[in-house]
Amino acid sequence: MGTRPARRRLSVDRRREELITAALELFSRHEAEDVSIDDVATAAGASRALVYHYFGGKQELYVASLRSAAEELEARLRPEGAERPLERLSRGLSRYFDFVEEHAAGFAALLKGGPANRAGEVGEIVESVRRRLLRLITDEMRVADPGPVLRITLRSWIASVETAGLDWLEHRDMERAELERMLVDHMVALLEVAGRHDHRVRELIEMGPAS
Repeated sequence: MGTRPARRRLSVDRRREELITAALELFSRHEAEDVSIDDVATAAGASRALVYHYFGGKQELYVASLRSAAEELEARLRPEGAERPLERLSRGLSRYFDFVEEHAAGFAALLKGGPANRAGEVGEIVESVRRRLLRLITDEMRVADPGPVLRITLRSWIASVETAGLDWLEHRDMERAELERMLVDHMVALLEVAGRHDHRVRELIEMGPAS
């Protein structure tokens, strides 16, 4: 009898990671409804039974895959260093696009949405990343409770960053560094506009926490 392939000796975590990686790649390129357990098993070089063993079904695998991508992205957004706020924002944006570039499938699948019967669960995963990013930005601004003008401004910027990431993955016709600089400038411009509508934002800009 021949030697069993190395795959059979993989740890539980490693097997699960391989299945999630294969699933993310498929979910990023196809509608979730069009991806079958057999497709995932084939892409991962595993058996159909193994996928069911670890995840119970396609919906559970889909949610687990998105949650895995979201957790890694959130980890990338943790602040580092003691630079000025805009410099920290720039560094955080660079880490964000590191994830976009290194895990294109995970990023695309995360923002693409999911089946209607899991829309609430998938939406919560995506929103958790957005809340994390919003909280990091307001922490940098030293704003504990942003008013509606600032909140809407920052959430609009976050949506722009997401859209820019998806567009860049699709076209890649702009240098990544230039895109990141443009998005930082976009943030500055949005704050300047917001300052015309809320004196607290204007005072925030004048005090320099976002520059």
